[in-house]
Amino acid sequence: MAEWSSSEGGVEDTALCANFLDLLPVNGAAVSVFGGAVPESIVCATDRLAARLDELQFDLGEGPRWEAARTRLPVLEPRVREAEHPLWPVFHTALMETTVEALYVFPLTLGALNVGIVELYSTTAGVLDRADRAKALVLATETAWNLLDHLLRVQSAEACETSVTSTASQASTGSPLSRREIHQATGMVLVQMNVTPTDALLLLRAHAFAHGTTVRAVAGDVVARRLQFSQESD
Repeated sequence: MAEWSSSEGGVEDTALCANFLDLLPVNGAAVSVFGGAVPESIVCATDRLAARLDELQFDLGEGPRWEAARTRLPVLEPRVREAEHPLWPVFHTALMETTVEALYVFPLTLGALNVGIVELYSTTAGVLDRADRAKALVLATETAWNLLDHLLRVQSAEACETSVTSTASQASTGSPLSRREIHQATGMVLVQMNVTPTDALLLLRAHAFAHGTTVRAVAGDVVARRLQFSQESD
């Protein structure tokens, strides 16, 4: 299976996602850097649906990935289509248009440090048994260490080779998983509206939702200056 990956943040290890498919009864996986001083970014996805599930939750600001990040506990939904989800109703509605039957989300943590999130999906409903849950937790810990190692090495390289890193970053912006343009647009809206980074991202999400498009598309318009937010913006 071909795997999507992003070199944003210097993370290029596509095995981070593939390992979960090799050892667990799931159909797709996505790994994101999530938390701390590093901008939220998807690192890899095994397929378009895995990437889409991550993108939907990022755009909507709701979903099991946010719940797992907040509680620092796994969110296991073995029959995700069969129950209502008051914490993420809009994402659940969007989920009904996919073939996903089960979702398993694990936070990537090391002690008190939040490193990221791994999102797993299956097109067959069913619980992860005790052995599979144990494997998933071991893989999550290994993935957290690998992500942290990548991030630390990237920060060190950036400190020594700013110009080289800048060139590489520009090249990585074209990745189908990169959210660099969204972070850039958030900064622009922050200045235009004189709001916090959190509120700037909320404005991008609200505009995307109101116009039936994605945050990525809205960010592209902002960066290209086709769209400018102001007190009168809808």
